[in-house]
Amino acid sequence: MDARTTHAATAARSVLEAPDIARVLTRIAHEIVERAKGADDVVLLGIPTRGVHLARRLAARLEEITGKEPGQMPVGSLDITMYRDDLRLRPARALARTEIPGDGIDGRLVVLVDDVLFSGRTIRAALDALGDIGRPRAVQLAVLVDRGHRELPIRADYVGKNLPTSLRETVKVQLTEEDGRDSVLLGARGTAPADGQ
Repeated sequence: MDARTTHAATAARSVLEAPDIARVLTRIAHEIVERAKGADDVVLLGIPTRGVHLARRLAARLEEITGKEPGQMPVGSLDITMYRDDLRLRPARALARTEIPGDGIDGRLVVLVDDVLFSGRTIRAALDALGDIGRPRAVQLAVLVDRGHRELPIRADYVGKNLPTSLRETVKVQLTEEDGRDSVLLGARGTAPADGQ
């Protein structure tokens, strides 16, 4: 581990750990069931990368709450790469996968799932991508962390943790599936990996 990595590790502080994330996802799943009056027409679509893992975890909790068999909850992923408004400003990105459950999204309640809500531009891109796939009955948004600083009139319907931040800070979500551990780290810009939008 070099000095920069050591500094990054010491400069970032944990605001959520694995038990907190598990508790938050269970609460969000209960809120979805309550607002949707069940989960029969709910489809979860995660925004790559960590949003997809969160969507799968939410699907498992929804199955437990509603008594569905494992694998019955429709869950997929929605790649927004080509819909981003910063394509010309940033280096080329690898395309992720869009996977829509077999019954599609038409007439369904689609819950978009992402790790961090920041400017709102990622979600705007997701709404554009969704419009090219089908016509849901309604679209809602679930995020693990809302860090504020919105640039567009977008808000989350389900929030794990509201985390007031300055623009000089970064929020890094780590999930076991990608990073080997579950945590949310808050650090100074330049000392922690870049966060989502």
